[in-house]
Amino acid sequence: MTSRTPQGRPRLADAGRGRPLRAVPPNPTAGEITALRANAQVAALRVEDWPAYGSVDWLRLDPQDPRVYVATLEAAEIHRITEEYRHRTAREQAAQTLRTAAEERAARKGCMRTREPHQLTATPGWPPIQIPGRPGEYLTYQETSE
Repeated sequence: MTSRTPQGRPRLADAGRGRPLRAVPPNPTAGEITALRANAQVAALRVEDWPAYGSVDWLRLDPQDPRVYVATLEAAEIHRITEEYRHRTAREQAAQTLRTAAEERAARKGCMRTREPHQLTATPGWPPIQIPGRPGEYLTYQETSE
């Protein structure tokens, strides 16, 4: 998606060099499609070099100069990649936290249950209760005369 220049600043891949991409890979993500589109736009504009978005050099460019657009596109791509990474790491951290909590619960109780099992009992006026793990079997309330 991006490459680094000798100055260490990330750049859009290829920047118009190499063969143009005409096919989308199988099962692409929205981010991959966005990156492909950004690279195709840079290639179509045939811009080889551009200043960093928001820099003094960028501000001095004529608004009609394609380098203004390419620098803006590059900044948007870098932001998209950064946000994608941030969201991915947040999801991974949340999943790890849940796994750790479940493991601690299991170690304390000796099983993965969060509460003790209880006995199902049918109640008058309520519909039958399906018995978990036994399809088609129900508990129904039956009055007993004693």
